[in-house]
Amino acid sequence: MYNDILVSIDLGNADDEVRTLETAVDYAKAFGSRLHVMTVVPDYGMSIVGGFFPKGHEQQAIEHTNKALHAFTKEHVPEGIRHRHIVGHGSIYREILRYATEVKADLIVLSAKRPSPEDYLIGPNAARVVRHAQISVLVVR
Repeated sequence: MYNDILVSIDLGNADDEVRTLETAVDYAKAFGSRLHVMTVVPDYGMSIVGGFFPKGHEQQAIEHTNKALHAFTKEHVPEGIRHRHIVGHGSIYREILRYATEVKADLIVLSAKRPSPEDYLIGPNAARVVRHAQISVLVVR
């Protein structure tokens, strides 16, 4: 039923994301799916903000995040589960939706955080993914 599952992990809250990855692994085992484990390095938004960081800082952040993602999956994805690593860069929900299309995912698995007051105004990333995705989305609480 699900050939390709995109699972989004927030490495800034890695301990809270273990359950999300375990859920995706369970689905991958049940359906013989390939996991596309991704995380997103947010961009600075405004170019003026980027001026406060040293040249190459974003690229270093992406490389560091890639290493951290590999370490996280090595610890939590069992042998025999086909998976790949993706590090997106930019708007979190847009990157999740873009990669879901790019890898032809059948399912997106992500976690929901407890909403904070600003989430009610702009909406959390999980809500945006659920609203805009063209495929099924499993939100792990």
